[in-house]
Parts: sequence; C-alpha cells; structure tokens
Amino acid sequence: MEYQPYTSQMSQKDQTAMWMHNQNNHYHDSDIHSTATSYRGGMNFDQQPGSSIDYTQEQIDNMNQQLSSTRAQRIRAAMFPETLEDPAMDIPPSTQYITGLPTAVQKLSEPSQQLKNAVVDIINYKEDAEITEKAIPELIRLLNDEDPIVVGQTALVIHTLAKKEASRLALTNPQLIHALIHAVSNPKANAETKRGVAGIFQCLAQQKQGLFCIFKSGGIPALVKLLDSPIETVVNYAISTLHSLLLYIEQAKMEILRCGGCHKMVSLLTSSNPKFLAIVTDCLYMLAFNNQEVKLIIESSNGPPQLLQIMELTDYEKLLWTTTRLLRVLSVGTSIKGLIIQKNGIKIFEKYVCNAISEGMETLLHKLIQLLSSTDFVIVSCAVGVLSNLTCNNQFNKMAVVQYNGVNTLINTIVQAEDKEEIIEPAICALRHITSRHPHASDAQNTVRDINGISIIVELLNPSRYSWPIIKSTISLIRNLALSPNNLSALRENDAIPKLAQLLIRSHQELQRQASKMDSNNNNIGFSDILEASIGALHIIAKDPSNRIIIRDLDCIPLFVRLLYLPSVSIQRAAAGVLCELVNDRICAEIIEQQNATQKLTELLKSNDEGV
Repeated sequence: MEYQPYTSQMSQKDQTAMWMHNQNNHYHDSDIHSTATSYRGGMNFDQQPGSSIDYTQEQIDNMNQQLSSTRAQRIRAAMFPETLEDPAMDIPPSTQYITGLPTAVQKLSEPSQQLKNAVVDIINYKEDAEITEKAIPELIRLLNDEDPIVVGQTALVIHTLAKKEASRLALTNPQLIHALIHAVSNPKANAETKRGVAGIFQCLAQQKQGLFCIFKSGGIPALVKLLDSPIETVVNYAISTLHSLLLYIEQAKMEILRCGGCHKMVSLLTSSNPKFLAIVTDCLYMLAFNNQEVKLIIESSNGPPQLLQIMELTDYEKLLWTTTRLLRVLSVGTSIKGLIIQKNGIKIFEKYVCNAISEGMETLLHKLIQLLSSTDFVIVSCAVGVLSNLTCNNQFNKMAVVQYNGVNTLINTIVQAEDKEEIIEPAICALRHITSRHPHASDAQNTVRDINGISIIVELLNPSRYSWPIIKSTISLIRNLALSPNNLSALRENDAIPKLAQLLIRSHQELQRQASKMDSNNNNIGFSDILEASIGALHIIAKDPSNRIIIRDLDCIPLFVRLLYLPSVSIQRAAAGVLCELVNDRICAEIIEQQNATQKLTELLKSNDEGV
C-alpha cells in the first residue's frame, strides 16, 4: 500500500487546527506573531497526540488569513521593500531555526531585485530614446532659428542628450546632423553653438553608426574648420572626432586632406597639453602612412622640428610613442632625414636609447621586491622607496611589479612596518601606482581584496596615528581600489565610508581655520588636497547603491553642496561629480534639492572648466 502523508488525510479544518495547536506549544513552525486578535487556548500538557481541539469556522478562517497575510508580508518585505507603506514596520521574523542559512525567500530576494532593476533600466532606456526621437523635429527647427542665442542653447541641450547612450542612438539622424553642420557653419555662430556641436559630434563618434552618419552627412569640413577655434574645448572635441573617423573610416583620410586638415593639425603641435598632442600626432601618423603627399605637407609646415622639440621636452610615455612612430614614417624621405640630423635629432634619440629602458628593468624590480622581505629596516626603506619611484608613470614597471607578486609583498611590508612611516608611505604610493593606469591594474585591485589588504589599508585612515601625507596617499589608493566593482562591498564592510566622511569634514574644518588664521599646512600637505581626494574617493564608492545610502545617512550631502561655493575649481569639479552620482538615489536627489543646490549647479554649467 502506497504511503500517504498524515496531513493529506486531514481536512482543511483539521490542518488549521493542528497548526494552531503547534503555535500554542513550543514546537513553532513559524516565528510569526500577528497583531490580529486570535484565540489562544490554555496550555494543556495532558493532551494526547492526535486529539483535536474544536474551533469555530470563523476562528479557522481567521487563522488561515493570518498565515496567508504574514507569508505575503514576508515575501513582499524581502523582494519589494520599496512598496511598504511604512519601512519601519515590524516584518514577520524568518521561519528558519538554524541561523546562518538563508530562507527560500531570502534566496529569491536578490535575483528579484536585480530583475526589477534591469526592467526599470530597460524602461528608462526606451523612454529616453523615444523622447529624444520625438523631440528631433523641434530641435531641428530651433537649430535653424535666426537668433544665434537660441541656436547656441539648442546645441548645448542636444550635447547634454548626446551624453546618454539611449538618446545618442536617437540623435544619429541625418536631418539633425545636417542641421548641426549648417548651424556651426553659419558665420553668426557663437561660442555656445561651436562648443555644443563639437561636443555632439564627439559623443556620436563613440559609435560606428554615429561616425558613418557624420561622414555621410559631410561633417568633416565643419570639423576641420573647428580646429581653428580659439576655444580649447572645441578643438579638443573636433580632433577627437577626426581621430575616430581616421580609425574606422578609410575614406575619411582623403576628405580630411581635401579640407586642409593636415596643415591645421601640424599647427596644433605647439600645444602644451601632452594628451592632446598624443591624439594630434596619431592623426598625422594615420594620414602620413604610405602617403608621400602628406609627408611633404608636414615637412613644409615645419612639422619635424616641432616633433623633435616635443620628444625633447615631454616625459608622457604615450606621446613619446606616437611622436616616435610618426618620425619613423616621415624619416623614409631623404630630405626629412637630413632635417632631423640638422635639428639635433640624433642626440634626442640617443637620450632615449641610452636611458634605462623599461624592458631591461625586470631583474631590478624582481630583486627589489625580494628585498622587501629583509629584516633590515634600512634595506626595506630604500627598496620600497625605489619601487615607488620606478612605478610612477611607467606602465611597464607597474605590470612587472604586479606579475612578480608585488601587491602581496607590499601589503606584508605595511603590516611588518607597524608605525614606521618611512616604509609605509612609499609602500602606499607604490600600491597606488600599480592599481591604476596600466593593463593589469584591475588584477592588482582585486589582489588587494583577495589577500584581505583592504582592511589593512582602511586602518591607515587614522589622523591620530599617521601623518597627513600617508593619509592622502591612502585615500588615493582607496579611490583606485573602488574602481573595481568587486571591491565596493569590501570597502563598505571595512568601514571605509565613515572614515572618509570624517576626513572630509575634518579637512573642510581645517581649511576654514587656516583661511581665518592664515595658518600654514601640516607636513607640506594642503588640506584642500585631502578634501579633494576624499570627495574623489567617495565619488567612485557612490557608484554602489548601498554605498549611496550610507553616504546619505552620514549627512555628507549638505557639505558637498557647500563645497560647490568654494573658489577652487578642482573642488567644485569633485563635488559636482559626487552629487551627480548621488542623484541616482531618489532620496539623495530630494536632499540635494532641499539644499538649494539647483541654482549653483545651473551657474556651474557656464564654468570655463569642461569637467565642472
């Protein structure tokens, strides 16, 4: 005879009665305590198993309703907490007896939240695209307006829309591109129009569809013309867009040459911005490769001497690489070879050949890492100082240190150093160097977490124990670690956010005190640097929704708003950045609005600093 569970042979009334009986004894199946009034009989220890208690149908219905409602409350609270009318209401306790094991509801809560967030993102994405698409006819009309101010404001609005991916796709519209080209080509076009249109093209160029639309709509002549603009931002946008066109559209080369782009690019070599120059020289390389006409244009425009001067003065590795590559292509011609020799080019090249080349440093770096395990304080201090210097702005050395297990060794060095700042500071600086701006930076960031290094690093955020130079370097290191999404929860769990908030407040107070007393900086470290570093770290950490809540609860938002009024552009930029991240939280956005930040943020839109 097939076995059937005992409960399957019971009526619904008997099952409910048995559940109520178990609730009256200490064998609780669920630790649910409803506030609803229900019958509770006296404890009857003489009652035999299997005996039944008589309940009325109304009592049984009430018990069924209680069981159903509390289960629904528990599921609702776990999966959709934002739907609760009162977040502080008493949530029915878990049904688990064994602590530490998640319930089925808890297991489902996180995936359901992720699914809900994904659906919301999709809806918002679609809405952004649809709204932008519907607005395009009106935007085109405004771009064709006779008033230059109207056109300029319209261009800036479209630039703001183009920064969002969904809107950007909708803006890849031939009619709109034609209207933008017409607007920027108008002799009456003002600075706002040029800045806005150049920025729009730079945003659209981030996708191949946008690049092809710009090219087919005849955007290259307008972009080449913008290279003559006295506004640095406009030129940056234009050269960046032309660089993308050269990378992905072969026909763009001839169009740029036809419009005189090569001459104008050579004239830009007088800039003092190394990152900008790296883009310009790369554009010239792509134009000059296998093209004798371009080589002659560069030569006749006094390009080679300017390139040699760049190599002599800069230490920016990427610019050195692009400039050397361009000179290699140009030196194919006999006349340019003679010009390079005449302009002392051999000595300039010799300097880089004879210097300690990065590729020959592996042995030294490996030896230095081994020396960090020495018991001699002086040896460790010297070795870690050399490592800090060698990893500064040198991608190859950074990668080598990571590959030789340098992250683990540096963390151990900090632990062994105890309070010896001569070791701790360069060790933190070396970690800061190897956790950013090189291909293996993410590996270094994750390794710090895997070896429990985050807790060790966060402990250094203690002004009563460590000097301000160490704290400043540590804050920058934490910012680098926060660039890895996997580290955001670890930083939260190790109380990095409250400590950064304390340093934020402390540095702001010190700045105010110094301003009133004209006091000098401690340890040659300006508290403005500490303040800016703290804001920057919190900005990256705030990318995690849970971290945004902690920052909000620490009441940092009013201070961020006040920082917008400081005269320092860098602090304004940092404060605007963190507020931009916090506004993704609805409550944070309400607090920001309550602090009357809207007016100041509107003023900052007119800032000369593009970052602000």
